[in-house]
Amino acid sequence: MDRYLIIKTRDELLRIKIGQILFFEADRNYTKLLLSNGIQFTFAINIGKIEETLEKQMQGISDILIRVGKSHIINKNHILQINLPKQRLILLTADGKPKELTISKEPLKTLKDTFERELLKAPDNLSQGDDN
Repeated sequence: MDRYLIIKTRDELLRIKIGQILFFEADRNYTKLLLSNGIQFTFAINIGKIEETLEKQMQGISDILIRVGKSHIINKNHILQINLPKQRLILLTADGKPKELTISKEPLKTLKDTFERELLKAPDNLSQGDDN
């Protein structure tokens, strides 16, 4: 069953499938949302309020959308590459196109470490380099 996120502002309501979210990006008192199909929305809500909304609505699956630094909340299921030296995070859109974000080193390192810990916990994870 698909899970949805509901974002309400004074003038609108948006209902989005969690899996379609690529990332949220802070822009002062606004937050941009980019979906995996390329559709973009801008809300007159700061990213802190978006994060509060996520915490309330996503109990049980809160580890899918994660805050990375001060400016981004990303869907970790869309991550293709984390590049620490270049401070680059690449996410894949629904049609396989890369979307590049520039993120400072510390949050990227934390994200990379989190992924590595998850890999060690997963018993049957094929992403560990198996050639099968």
